[in-house]
Amino acid sequence: MSMDPADLWSTLTPALRRQIVEDVAAILAEIPHEVRAGHTKPLGAQGRSLHPAVDAPHQVVSNQESLRLQYALRQRARELGWREAAIDVIDADLGLSGASIVQRNGFKELVGRVGLSEVGLILSIDVTRLARNCTDWYPLLDICGLRGCLIADRDGVYDPGTPNGRLLLGLKGSISELELHTIRSRLTAGLLAKAERGELAVMLPIGPMRDPSGVVVKDPDMAVQGRLGLVFQLFLLLRSVAKVMRALNERDLELPRRDRYGDLCWTRATLAAVAAILKNPAYAGAFVYGRTRFQPPKREGALPQKAPRPMEEWRIVVKDRYPAYIDWPIYDKIRAVIRDNRAEYMRIITRGAPRNGELLLHGIAWCARCGHKMYVRYKGGEYVCNHLRTQEGQPTRQHIRAAHIDAAVGDAFLTALAPAELDALSRSRRVQQQMNNALRSSAERELERKRYTAALAERQFNRADPDNRLVASELERRWEVALNDVRAAEEALARQTPPKAITQVAISKELNDKVISLTGRLPQIWGDETISDAHRKALLRCLIEKVVLDRGEHDLALARIVWRGGAVTELEVKMSVNSVTRLTRGTEMRERLLALARDGVPDDKIAAILTHEGHRSPHCADKVLPITVGRLRRAAAIKVATQRNRWEHDDALLSPPELARKLKIPVNWLYVQIRSKRLLIDRQPSGAYLFPNTPSLLDAVRDLRNHVITQLDLRICQPNKEGHQHG
Repeated sequence: MSMDPADLWSTLTPALRRQIVEDVAAILAEIPHEVRAGHTKPLGAQGRSLHPAVDAPHQVVSNQESLRLQYALRQRARELGWREAAIDVIDADLGLSGASIVQRNGFKELVGRVGLSEVGLILSIDVTRLARNCTDWYPLLDICGLRGCLIADRDGVYDPGTPNGRLLLGLKGSISELELHTIRSRLTAGLLAKAERGELAVMLPIGPMRDPSGVVVKDPDMAVQGRLGLVFQLFLLLRSVAKVMRALNERDLELPRRDRYGDLCWTRATLAAVAAILKNPAYAGAFVYGRTRFQPPKREGALPQKAPRPMEEWRIVVKDRYPAYIDWPIYDKIRAVIRDNRAEYMRIITRGAPRNGELLLHGIAWCARCGHKMYVRYKGGEYVCNHLRTQEGQPTRQHIRAAHIDAAVGDAFLTALAPAELDALSRSRRVQQQMNNALRSSAERELERKRYTAALAERQFNRADPDNRLVASELERRWEVALNDVRAAEEALARQTPPKAITQVAISKELNDKVISLTGRLPQIWGDETISDAHRKALLRCLIEKVVLDRGEHDLALARIVWRGGAVTELEVKMSVNSVTRLTRGTEMRERLLALARDGVPDDKIAAILTHEGHRSPHCADKVLPITVGRLRRAAAIKVATQRNRWEHDDALLSPPELARKLKIPVNWLYVQIRSKRLLIDRQPSGAYLFPNTPSLLDAVRDLRNHVITQLDLRICQPNKEGHQHG
């Protein structure tokens, strides 16, 4: 059932109304105040280049005792009678698991040299350390038995070529494989049990930290807390990771990050850094285990790669475990916005981030015939359903011109949002002030932090021995860099205008009348030329989930708007067509037009009559044009009974051709006198020159023609600067 957009707001739940108003206010807050107030100015912004982030490598701690035992096997080989020159140590696999031969170049080298009969004895502290997979273990036994190579460990020496030796080695390999699974399952069970309680010690992002007792608390550095809070506040306002990154970099506000050693450092904001903060559930106070999984290697010999799991597939989630910067519903909203900003056209799931471009329904236009998302073609200004053509080679389902569709959907959106327009505009002002306050507060803390760094560098320089120039010069350089950073932070803070305080005043009758007069401001903002298309698209998505389009066969297209909350509005949009025959009532209009033309009705009168009866021209949605009437009349070989003037006027007035015929003078002479300003006359609103049909006027024009007078002023009498009148 189709719903009138004007009645939509009353059907929404209070929570959904509040959410829509907040979204609209956040987008309006991005629009300059001059535009919202009706004073538009050209806008400009400068971006900066982006710098990618580099993750710090993880350090590996090795077992020193096991390492010593392995290298002590060289002495074991000498005790068995081998010369020092005949002993080779293969240690390329140190730190790698024996569960598979992938990336184990040392094991591959060992097998190859045994196959070439270059090895007579293989020594290991435990034969199970060679391989913990029977698939790799038994081929090694086969090659050793074939080439006569012995295998030895601390328990003894074995000959894989004999039944007893193969039996013992085979049992040890099977036990080793079972032991690997047993140890792994036991460790995994303990790890999962600890993770389910939220007590597993995992690497924390910057912000939360563990005190000496192991309890997770917020970082006591208020600059860190303020900067993280600013990131979340900016994203809820700007709704884009890239916009948050640009907002921070334009004001030289750095992000707190961890360096390769886990220490706090401040770096320039990047897309990866901002996204990592927004997506991390630890900032919502939740302990999460199992956010990633291993994917099979894409090529042979490569290691499995980690890939993120969808949020609904996370293994363990324990909420309210850490001190939170945001609550869980806001975190869900942030994840949903980030997911929706990703344009996945093949999966027809998300809408993509609003971007500049004239077509308003980019990302939310769907095909009513095949159910797939429609692409946009900016060159021709149309929506195209070619998903099946791209994927399966089928014909294009439909393509629709976007101008009329966008206008109809935009009008429906403004009509539906009209009841909440005043609330959204007033709230957008408060949201913008809150953002300015947050940015200025963060800039002040940035300046305070850099001043402390400069003071610390100064103290270190003063404590240094002046004679030790190697140290003093470096400390002096650090001090100079810190002072330059302080000057840059002071300049950045000075560029920010201090926000004006919001004063609470009693609303008088005059003020209330002014507030009421603000209604209807949103359509003006919508049509302002300085507003970007991305802002219009973002506003549209605050209330509209998607628009399903069907071109139809004639001049009508169906646009089914699916609003937030599930309500549906169906619009019939009149489209431009190539000929009258493509119109729904084209045949009826043509017959009626020709009948009126045969009766001698002029073209403009026929156009007015057909427009009153509900007809339209192929390229005009609301009326019939006289040029359309003339084209159809001439095609039917019907001539005009009486020739009509270009401009209609009263009989008491004369047009230049009529005046020229009456005076028997060339009409071009009149136009020459008007251009040379010897004949002064005002144009009519239609653009025509009309002369009074009076004897005095005729005599005056004759006198001008015969050079009796040099100028004739026929303009409307108006007072001049001295108070006199012309005429």
